[in-house]
Formats: sequence, C-alpha cells, structure tokens
Amino acid sequence: MKYTREESIAFFREHNKEEMYFRHALAVEAAMRHFARHYGEDEELWARSGLLHDIDWETTKSAENGHPVKGGEMLRERGYEEEIIRAELAHGWEFSGVEPISRMEKTLYAIDELTGLVTAVALVRPGRSLANLEVKSVKKKWKDKTFARGVDRGVIERGVELMGESLEWLIENTIEALKPVETEIGLGERPETDE
Repeated sequence: MKYTREESIAFFREHNKEEMYFRHALAVEAAMRHFARHYGEDEELWARSGLLHDIDWETTKSAENGHPVKGGEMLRERGYEEEIIRAELAHGWEFSGVEPISRMEKTLYAIDELTGLVTAVALVRPGRSLANLEVKSVKKKWKDKTFARGVDRGVIERGVELMGESLEWLIENTIEALKPVETEIGLGERPETDE
C-alpha cells in the first residue's frame, strides 16, 4: 500500500515524540528526495524510505534493543512497500544482516549518518545555517573525531564505496539537499525574543 507523506508523518510521530528524531527524519527524507531526483528514481518512494528509516528509534535506541529489525516489522505490519522495508533493514546492515543492494538502499545507508554530520557542522556556524557551508568545512570537522562523536564515519565511508561516488560529491549534494528544509530541521537564524 502506498501511504501519503502526511500519513507517513503521522505514523512516525505515533512512535517518536522527540522533536530531534523528527528533524532527523525530515533531513534524511529531503536528502533521499534529492538523490532520487539526481538518479532519475521515484522521489516519493525514496523520500518515504528516508522519512521512516528510524521509525523504531525512540522505542529501541540501539541495535541491541532491535533497531532496525523492529522498524522493519513495524513497516511490514502497517503494509508499507517491500522496497521501504528493505531500505529500513539495509540502513542498519551491520545489525539486520540485510546488505544494501538497490541504489535506494545504498544511498540511505550512506546519507543517514552524513545528514547528522552536516547538520552538526551547520549548528556551530554563525547563524546556524547551511548558507555558504562548504565541503571543506565539513571535511575539516570530519577529521576531528571529538566533533559529532555519534556520527559513524566508517558507515559513511562504506556507503560512499557502495554508491561508487566520492565523499566530496556526497557531502556537497547532502548540503544542497538540506538547504530547502533548513528551518524545518532546526537550522537557520533564530529570531530574537523579548525575555
């Protein structure tokens, strides 16, 4: 069954109350839409896979507690397309045993962690913005292992290899993909408040 974006958002929010998880889902959704467009693939299918890839995260919070296998079960029970279920499982390949094979699966595997890194770099910039963010700035922070410690750079490197693209190309496209949703994912200038 094909669910609308609104239905998929409602399903995600049913299982994830924390705003930071929703913002991450929106970032990955935007990136997947961008890459689908680049590759001439189904943008809606790719975007839904990005939006729902962590459907079980607030419940599991770790592979030890069943992520992403639990998410795959949740999507299957709800009647989502097999491509989305496989992408969910493949984005946590090391834990699910489902190797990314399709272009969509490989892309989701690569950009899940990368959207987190790009967002983290933007958050420490003046204006907390993606405007004028350059690949070299992200690569500089990439080398600093104390920065965004939770981002598994090894997963990104394996994803880059699976995709057959360069890290620089992937970073550049991820930055571009996130710019249209900057405010929705918690970036950009914050208005002054009268407190």
